[in-house]
Amino acid sequence: MPVSARIDVDRLFGALRRVLLTLVGLQLAIAVGMSLVDSYRRRGKKAKPFPVSPPQTVSVGDGTVTIYTYGRDLYDDMIAAIEGAQRQVLFETYIWKGDETGERFKKALSDAAARGVEVYCIYDGFANLVVSPVFKHFPSSMKVLRYPVYAAGWRFLDLRRYGRDHRKILVVDDDTGFVGGYNIGSAYETEWRDTHVRITGSGVWDLKRAFADFWNLHRRRRLRHSERPLLLETASTWEPSIRVQRNVPRLWMFPIRSMYIEAINRASRNVWMTQAYFLPDQDFVDAMRDAARRGVDVRLLLPLKSNHIVADWISRGYFSQLLESGVKILRYRDAMVHAKTATVDGTWCTVGTANIDRLSLQGNYEINVEVIDESMSKVLESVFAVDESNCLPLTRGEWEARDLHRKWTELILAPLRPLL
Repeated sequence: MPVSARIDVDRLFGALRRVLLTLVGLQLAIAVGMSLVDSYRRRGKKAKPFPVSPPQTVSVGDGTVTIYTYGRDLYDDMIAAIEGAQRQVLFETYIWKGDETGERFKKALSDAAARGVEVYCIYDGFANLVVSPVFKHFPSSMKVLRYPVYAAGWRFLDLRRYGRDHRKILVVDDDTGFVGGYNIGSAYETEWRDTHVRITGSGVWDLKRAFADFWNLHRRRRLRHSERPLLLETASTWEPSIRVQRNVPRLWMFPIRSMYIEAINRASRNVWMTQAYFLPDQDFVDAMRDAARRGVDVRLLLPLKSNHIVADWISRGYFSQLLESGVKILRYRDAMVHAKTATVDGTWCTVGTANIDRLSLQGNYEINVEVIDESMSKVLESVFAVDESNCLPLTRGEWEARDLHRKWTELILAPLRPLL
């Protein structure tokens, strides 16, 4: 190749690099700027009251499932369960605030350990970086695993080791388990709209296995009692109506996405879904569009404004496709809706920790309960109806008439979709 031609190629690649770096820099600058402005605007603001459904209990298989939609109701029952523990408490959370509510849980757990109950706790180190180190000092009678901020060690190219522990589990003895979207903190108790369930019966054992598997996979191999293997006497019975689906990035297992897509593809009457953050892949979007086009009543309930404004803007990039195919988009007003639930055809439903985004479906440790039961599906449909009464529907005409600067921002942020 002549020298002049080689120089021209080098200049071309140099120009392309500069353009790409400029675009990436612009995207990141817009994302950071939007987050800072949104954080400033939210300072001192409290969520307005929102409609909630009281706890409702239904029989499922050989046990029961109780659905919670208000944090105070849930926390009271979780604390009562811990206070009544006879043998063992397994507690896992993504966020554990050091506020009044966090202290309340810490005291209940430490009191249980002091009276001889085995207490195991797991929390995510990265999610709690801003929590006071003083709060994170626990009595030696509690066995505590802090999932590290950086878990890859020298294996920095091993993507399996970068997932966060986004799960929220509480299991007391062998008969009571809690799982869902609620983190632990005072704001979540009264200001956020979320969904959690309490399970009794054989279904509890899958929650115990999920906790023990995580503990044993990530414990440090030293001789301290808090890091020894957690061994369970596995129950021989199974509850066919309840399945616990776990995303385990360390083992490259991500069944929750498949669970959702399979349920949507089988729908013949309705798909009602509530999500805190909605950043799906195209296959997920196509499943929802196909369902709507074949006459299924597909509704997607999202926060009008979530606590992550960049996620909101990226999520809107999917609205045109969904609205064109007949999917109804509902925007929850005045409070953050953090629930991760869905019902299909009045028979199938799920409640859990996984958001519809790449981080949850292909990155983090997550756990969802999949229940095939008409009575529970009916309750979740009634919860959805209550939430819908607090929503603003988004019409296709309204969406197409949005301002030019909104369309431009959505376009600029679109390349960030695979990262979230």
